[in-house]
Amino acid sequence: MTVSKIRTEPHAQGEIEVFRLANAAGAYVDVCNIGAGVTAVVVPDREGRMADVALGYRDYADYVGDGACFGKTPGRFANRIAGGRFTLDGKEYRLAVNNGPNHLHGGPTGFANRLWQGETTGDGVAFTRTSPDGEEGYPGTLTARIAYTWDDDCCLTVLFEAACDAPTIVNLTNHSYWNLAGENAGSVLGHELRLHASRWLPTDETLIPTGELAGVAGTPMDFRTSKPLGRDIRADFPALRYGKGYDNCWAVDDWRADEETTVAELYDPKSGRRLSVRSTQPGVQVYTGNWLAGSPLSKSGRPYADYDGVAIECQGFPDAPNRPDFPSAELRPGEAYRRTIRFRFDVR
Repeated sequence: MTVSKIRTEPHAQGEIEVFRLANAAGAYVDVCNIGAGVTAVVVPDREGRMADVALGYRDYADYVGDGACFGKTPGRFANRIAGGRFTLDGKEYRLAVNNGPNHLHGGPTGFANRLWQGETTGDGVAFTRTSPDGEEGYPGTLTARIAYTWDDDCCLTVLFEAACDAPTIVNLTNHSYWNLAGENAGSVLGHELRLHASRWLPTDETLIPTGELAGVAGTPMDFRTSKPLGRDIRADFPALRYGKGYDNCWAVDDWRADEETTVAELYDPKSGRRLSVRSTQPGVQVYTGNWLAGSPLSKSGRPYADYDGVAIECQGFPDAPNRPDFPSAELRPGEAYRRTIRFRFDVR
């Protein structure tokens, strides 16, 4: 395993840094200090041909302020908070409203659009950032660390850690978009997805959960058996109408706090590449890239179209700060926030 810094370039916030983690077979991952994000994952297909399966941009500066949040770490709270407000210990906090009537991914700047401090760790790369009290409306100073490791089995492990000096909320995930045929291959609606989830979270038309955990049986939300992403995406079903495709959270079966479990499997029949996902998180948001058109140019220099990638975001439940029956998003001084996601790539 080799870990090296492969690029630096100036930016208004400081210096953009890109690191590469390469294994013995020549498969590699690039990570960047913009939003502590993933900018490339190059792995072989069933014929041994390498391709980059993570969507991204030709120009690194485009990762700052992109609406799609390609590859990055949104925060402090990934996903939506209803009305941009929540109450903690009897006090109401108001956040930016940046997605219809709601707060999304930590606000207009959040964690995803800031430069983190990066360093090599021997077997990987770690990014750290301290978010001051009141940033984007969140209470307490929060120090976060995102660590990436890559191994000879083509498994990318992401470790999320955080600590605070006052009660706050936190929900961190990785927001990579995958196209297992290659980042320049077009639609992923032929990819096959399986979810280890028999319940999902219905939402209102602004994608805020109603509080119900509904069974997937008999609905387009049923991925318990692998099926193409595009099979039911045009179905006349409220969730699919609201988001112009899938943009929903599923409750992971057999989830227990701090225990890692199988979450998802994504497969591309054409290339033979398969992505298996495991995590300690209670939920998984699947977003089929329904609004990717208009994003900055791809690494290959072409415009992205809707449905060119799929995000599989292991995370806490959306709007958890306003739902005491959901797994808690609260973090208090002396407590340690620690979550993992493992993305393993192979072929069949």
